[in-house]
Amino acid sequence: MEISASGRLEVRITPADVGKRVSVRRLGEPGAAPEKFTDTVGVLTSWDDGVLMITRRDGERVGIPQSALVAGKVVPAAPARRRGPAASYPELAHIAARAWRPVESERLGEWELRAAADDVPGGPGPAPGPRTGFTRRANSVLPLGDPGLPLDAALAAVRRWYGERGLPAYVQTATGAEGTQELLSAELERRGWTREVTAELWTGALAPVADRAEGAGVVLSRTVDQAWLARYGRAGAGEAALRVLGSGSPRASEAERGGGPSVWFASVPGTAAGEPPAAIGRCVVDGRWAGFAAVEVAPGRRRQGLATEVMAALARRALDEGASAAWLQVETDNEGARALYAALGFTPHHAYHHYREPSDPRPPSAPGRP
Repeated sequence: MEISASGRLEVRITPADVGKRVSVRRLGEPGAAPEKFTDTVGVLTSWDDGVLMITRRDGERVGIPQSALVAGKVVPAAPARRRGPAASYPELAHIAARAWRPVESERLGEWELRAAADDVPGGPGPAPGPRTGFTRRANSVLPLGDPGLPLDAALAAVRRWYGERGLPAYVQTATGAEGTQELLSAELERRGWTREVTAELWTGALAPVADRAEGAGVVLSRTVDQAWLARYGRAGAGEAALRVLGSGSPRASEAERGGGPSVWFASVPGTAAGEPPAAIGRCVVDGRWAGFAAVEVAPGRRRQGLATEVMAALARRALDEGASAAWLQVETDNEGARALYAALGFTPHHAYHHYREPSDPRPPSAPGRP
């Protein structure tokens, strides 16, 4: 908190600080004793009608009456990382997007509209019936920059584009790091867009992952087969899934020539002939970064170290290809995976969210209101 020369707490933020990261102290949170203080750190997304709206690192928005403020100040945009590879949000967003490419994409200014559903139409026109694509990551807008239109016009264009493909419109935003999109998230919520999923992107050094296990018995391949997909277990793993995952695409050969991300799949064979692998994983090597995904273990083989074996084998291959840093994405409620990744040295970098379009268009609500 900001303390004056006289030793008193002071409020040193104003509405002009909207968009900046702030730390505030309030008195008397609803339901608490009057003398209780509560501290909130996040991005100030609005200050209207005597109410401050602050978006925390995890994307949650907190409304604070101006009359309850005891102290406040602007703080650095993101705390210094104590360990692991340093990276900006835009760098990681681009790397993550290259690792999970859609079937179809189109630019809207600096936004990328992405779709990955089987039987995506070859041209404009409504698709028959509602569909869902293969993962929200490959079926959402990645808004890195200016769409080249006012926000309402840009969102209308987004809804048209996905509607032509029979898909719901999603926008992927991020919070909690320098350069993330707290202001855009707040504007989407004002317009009735619903946050459906929150996950986190974690980073860590690659070498310690490779050193954690021998990787014995792990088979690496450039492509996946039906057995690998059976262990992966995601619904709708058809042609679109194969293209997003990288199987059968030209990217593997391009990577070997130095022309694109290098995609690897890992599997631990099952104990009986014809059964799905006991464990699987996927890794995409792109410059200094290695991205891990699709790490799955058969229920009956969990807590045997197979996930660590898979990641160690993939990490060694990534090190051989020149990578030194690692990233992965994990949902906030997946406690088992989060414990594993923390033990391997990964730490959260930022949170990301998928906002679904409202059922009916509506104008923005009053400024600063959720």
